[in-house]
Amino acid sequence: MPQFIYTAMDAAGKEQKGKINAATEEAAKAELKGKKLYVTSIRVQVETKKSKGAKKKGGLNVNLGPMVINRKDLTVVTRQLAILLGAGLPLIRSLRTLEKQAQNPAVQGVLGKTCEIVEGGATFAEALSQSPKSFDKLYLNMIRAGEASGAMEVILDRLANFMESAARIAGKVKSALIYPCVILFIALLALVGLMIFIVPSFSKIFDDLLEGEPLPGITQFLINTSNTMMNQWWWYVVGIVTIIVVFKIVVKIPQGKYAVDFCKYRMPLFGPIISKTAISRFSRTLGTLMSSGVPVLSALQIVKDTSGNEVVANGVQQVYEAVKEGEGIAVPLGKTKIFPEMVISMVEVGEETGKLPEMLDKIADTYEEEVNNAVSALTSLIEPIMIVGLAGMVGTIVIALFLPLTKIIEKMSG
Repeated sequence: MPQFIYTAMDAAGKEQKGKINAATEEAAKAELKGKKLYVTSIRVQVETKKSKGAKKKGGLNVNLGPMVINRKDLTVVTRQLAILLGAGLPLIRSLRTLEKQAQNPAVQGVLGKTCEIVEGGATFAEALSQSPKSFDKLYLNMIRAGEASGAMEVILDRLANFMESAARIAGKVKSALIYPCVILFIALLALVGLMIFIVPSFSKIFDDLLEGEPLPGITQFLINTSNTMMNQWWWYVVGIVTIIVVFKIVVKIPQGKYAVDFCKYRMPLFGPIISKTAISRFSRTLGTLMSSGVPVLSALQIVKDTSGNEVVANGVQQVYEAVKEGEGIAVPLGKTKIFPEMVISMVEVGEETGKLPEMLDKIADTYEEEVNNAVSALTSLIEPIMIVGLAGMVGTIVIALFLPLTKIIEKMSG
C-alpha cells in the first residue's frame, strides 16, 4: 500500500504535516477528513533505490559508503545545470548529461540517483533532499523557490554565484592563516631541534669545565627544559592530546562553542577578518535567499543554520524572534551589537526603499573587499612579527648558552 505525505490544517487553523498509508490519494484525503484535517497538499512518497554508495567494478558491487559531492564540484555542477536549463533543455536530460560527463564517481552517483527520483514523479527539491550531505538547507530552499517561481535557471545561476563568492572569500581567509601556521610549525621544529641536540651538548661542556659551579638562572632553566623534553617527553604528548580532546568536547557544548567563537570574533589580528567574513556571509546568504523568493523568516532561519559562527547565529536568532513579532530587520540587528552601524543603516535604507536584497548584496560586496584588504594587511604585518619572534626566541637560547662561557673563559685565563 503506498504511503502519502500530506500537509493539512486542523480545526484550530494550525498546519499539520505527516504521512498516511492508503490505497489511493482520494482514500487518503477521506481518511484525513475523518480526522478533521483539511488537506492543502498531498503526494505519494517516492521510494528510492538503496544502492547508495554502490559502485560496479568487474561485475561486483562494492559498497563505498554514502557518496557526497564536495563544494567545489557542486559549484561546477550548479553552474553547468543553470546553463543547460537556460539553453532550454529539460531538467531530466540536463541531469543525465551532467551525469555522463562527470569524472567524479560521487557526482555521477548523486546525479544518477537524483535523476531516477525525479523520473519517479518527485520534484527536483524532493530528489535533492534524499542526499542531505551534498545539498544543505540553503541549497534546497532556493531550489524550492525556483520551482515555485518557475525560474529555476535564474535561481541556479544565483546559487552558483553565491557559492563561487563564498569559496573565493574562504580561500583568501585560509591563505592568510596558512602562512603564519607554516612559520610557527617551522619555528617549533627548530626549537625542538635546539633543545634536543644542541642544548645537551652545551650542558655536558658546562658540567666538565665549571665543575658544579652554579649556572645563570636563564641557562639553568633552559637546561632543565631540555632534560624534561628528552627524558619525560610523554608529558608533552599527554598535554597536547589533552588540550585537543578538551577543545573538541568544549566545542560540542553550545555554551563552549559560543565562547570559542566569541574569542575568535574578538581576537587581535585575525578577529577583524573573521568578523568581516561573517558579516559578508550573512549579507550574501540573506540577500540571495530573499531575492530568490524565500520568505524572510525562512531565510533568517537558514542564515542562522549556515552561519558557521555561534555569535552570529545567536544574533540572527534575536532578529528572527523580533521579525516574527512584526518588527523590521534593522532595529533588532542593531540591538545584537555584532554588526557595524554602516550595515544597520544600509539595511534600514533597504527596508525603506523596498530593495533590501540588493542592499544586502552591496553590503556583501563591500565587506568582501574589506576582507581582501585586511588579508593583504595581515600578510604584510605577520612577516615582520614572525621574524622578530623567531629572532627573539633564537637569541634568548643563544644568550642563555653563552652566558656561562664568560665564566669558563675567566676560569681558563686565571
